[in-house]
Amino acid sequence: MARSGRLRVGVLASGRGSNLQAIIDASEAGKLEAVIVVVLSDKPDVYALERARRHAIPGLFVDPKSHATREAFDTALIAALTEHQVELVCLAGYMRVLTAAFINHFRHRVMNIHPALLPSFPGLHAQRQALRHGVKFSGCTVHFADEGVDTGPIIIQAVVPVFDDDSEETLAARILTYEHQIYPRAIQLYAEGRLRVRGRHVTCRGSEADRAPREGWGYMHP
Repeated sequence: MARSGRLRVGVLASGRGSNLQAIIDASEAGKLEAVIVVVLSDKPDVYALERARRHAIPGLFVDPKSHATREAFDTALIAALTEHQVELVCLAGYMRVLTAAFINHFRHRVMNIHPALLPSFPGLHAQRQALRHGVKFSGCTVHFADEGVDTGPIIIQAVVPVFDDDSEETLAARILTYEHQIYPRAIQLYAEGRLRVRGRHVTCRGSEADRAPREGWGYMHP
C-alpha cells in the first residue's frame, strides 16, 4: 500500500555527500516521494553539511568527542532524528559503525549504499579490493544496515564492467554514476511501501516491468 504524504528522511554523512546530493535532486525534481528533513555529520566542516545549507535543510554537527561512549553518541543521533520525525535513515558516506542500540531503534529503517556487489568486498576500499581480485564486473549495492559491516539485507544492486586498464579512481567514478541512480530508487520503493524483509531477503511488490534491465548496464532485481 502506498504511503500518504512524503517520506521523512534523515541523512548521516561524513564527507562530500554526492549521494546526498543525488537524493536532494531527485526529491526537488518530484521524482521521489520523500523529503530530507535533516542531515547529521560526525565531522564539522564536511561538504555534505554545506549541501544541506544550500538547500535549506537543517545540517547539524554532532561531536563524537563530547560523548563518553559510542552508545551515548548514537543516543544523541537518535534524539536528533526523532526530533525531526525521521521515518527512514540514509547513510551517505557515513564512516562510523552504528551501534546495536541504533540499529534496533530503526530496525529495517536504515539504508546504506556500498560501492561493490555485496557480499563481495565489504568495508573500506571496495574498488581496490575488486581490482586486486581481478573481477570482470563490480557495481554498487543498497541494503538495510544491520549490526555488521555491509552485511544487511540487500535491496537493489547495479552492475558495471571492470576494464583491464581501470584504476581505483576510474572504477569508482563508473560505479558512482549508478550509486546516484539506485539510491533514490531504493528510497522510492520504500516510500511506496513495496519492500518486505524476510530474514536476509528483501522482496519488492510490483510488476514484472520493475525487474527488466534499464538502459546501460542496468539494475539487478528489483
